[in-house]
Amino acid sequence: MHNSIRFTLAGAAAAVALTLTACAGGATEPAPAASGDADSLGTIKVGALQTPAGEILQHINESAAAEVGLTIEFVAFTDYNTPNTALADGSIDANLFQNSTFLENFNANTGEDLVSVGEAYLPSAAFYSDKVDSLDELEDGASIAIPNDPTNAGRALKLLAAEGLIEVADDVSDPSGITDNPKDFEFREIENATLPQALPDVDTAFVTISFALPAGLTSDTAILIEGDDSDYFNVLATRPELEDDPRITALYELLTSQATADFELDTWGGLVVPVVAG
Repeated sequence: MHNSIRFTLAGAAAAVALTLTACAGGATEPAPAASGDADSLGTIKVGALQTPAGEILQHINESAAAEVGLTIEFVAFTDYNTPNTALADGSIDANLFQNSTFLENFNANTGEDLVSVGEAYLPSAAFYSDKVDSLDELEDGASIAIPNDPTNAGRALKLLAAEGLIEVADDVSDPSGITDNPKDFEFREIENATLPQALPDVDTAFVTISFALPAGLTSDTAILIEGDDSDYFNVLATRPELEDDPRITALYELLTSQATADFELDTWGGLVVPVVAG
């Protein structure tokens, strides 16, 4: 595990419209570990959603990876359900799409033992609305769409609790963990990828950056953005037998370099919060 510090900067995010590609498949044998020669690191297959992780990986591959003898093969996914399965079955060598809580939940539910190499960046999430300009404008009984996975549902509900709109249990992971709902909000659990499309049908929706930016949702259109003190930084994950693989080590160092942080800040402003290794 690398020691790291979180690099933060407030700023508006750029609107980036991207088309998500289908999941690439096919299990491959891991490349042989390097013997210390940078030129022999070889190729590493990394699964991620296109925004922002895919763009980060592609930028690193086109800029700094060759200097350490690494080739990054980006494998695109369009949902949160399949990247861990692909990592567990050997189709990819690492993935970059989830926070540590999501990873722990996957392991607990499947019996797998995937590991985190370390935090890489925060993909800030936010509440968006076509009907109100702030959460304070939500009326009694307002409908609120949240992700249907336990990690991001809890993330959304804790953010609402921090604003004083509801009260939740410490381990909240779905609406059953709400302990006080004074305005009788109606919570709808929806698949992450379709939350932007749900906006016309609800009063507000919590959308993570991977699905917000391709839908044209930015910090300028958000009514509440997660702060950079969030516990939901994304991690580079791999299988236990690859945790000390030189390719994984090199990739994590590149992900947490100042050059990568500069790219993230230049591309997305403060909406993607970098981690710079220290």
